[in-house]
Amino acid sequence: SRSIVKFLFCARISLMVELKATLRNITGKRVRTLREEGILPAVLYGEGLKTESLSVSYNDFEKAWKAVGESSLLRLDLLGKTHNVLIHDIAFDPLKNTFLHADFYAVRMDRVIRTHVPLEFVGESPAVKNEGGILVKVLHELEAEALPKDLPRTLQVDISKLHLLDARLAVKDISLPQGVKIITDEHEVIALIERPRSDEELAALSQAPVAPEVAEVKTEQEVKRETKEVLADTEKEKE
Repeated sequence: SRSIVKFLFCARISLMVELKATLRNITGKRVRTLREEGILPAVLYGEGLKTESLSVSYNDFEKAWKAVGESSLLRLDLLGKTHNVLIHDIAFDPLKNTFLHADFYAVRMDRVIRTHVPLEFVGESPAVKNEGGILVKVLHELEAEALPKDLPRTLQVDISKLHLLDARLAVKDISLPQGVKIITDEHEVIALIERPRSDEELAALSQAPVAPEVAEVKTEQEVKRETKEVLADTEKEKE
């Protein structure tokens, strides 16, 4: 009944991960001082919504991101007013692999949205366990669309269905949560089992000549200069 559906919808919204944010008037290169204080600069935007520069706790954002990723809803509390958002984009420090900036996209709960959902491989393949096959993961995410409330954190791929060598799993073979539609071609291969290499093949590979790789060596000063340029470009694009 409609009352049951409404109850389940409200229950799901009430369990949504919440993150508190405040308005930010520090922009440009000065946001570096915020990061030093454990604050992550961010921005909020969406259809019919004024773009706002925000600040959020770095630690709280990291916890929220680990919980919802970039495909599940997050409740953003801005000065007591809540917005249902997706973490739409993240800028990373290329050296420290830490967050530099986050975009929050406010969604309409009554409108279907399209995003990429990560794949989660579960189970154990009999072909790997019993036949010595090699599991090859071809895809790691799928493009999907759904109402915001139906977007999953991940899509599970059950590799226990791979019983034989050369077996394959395609997009059409995975089970989808209710309300989720996959945009990726249903015939795209997600995972497959390769046959184990023979001793002769392994020996041939070990004896094959390998062309030496010439790596570009950069000085510490060059790395620091390039990092500063990346950070500066990031600030110009985000602010």
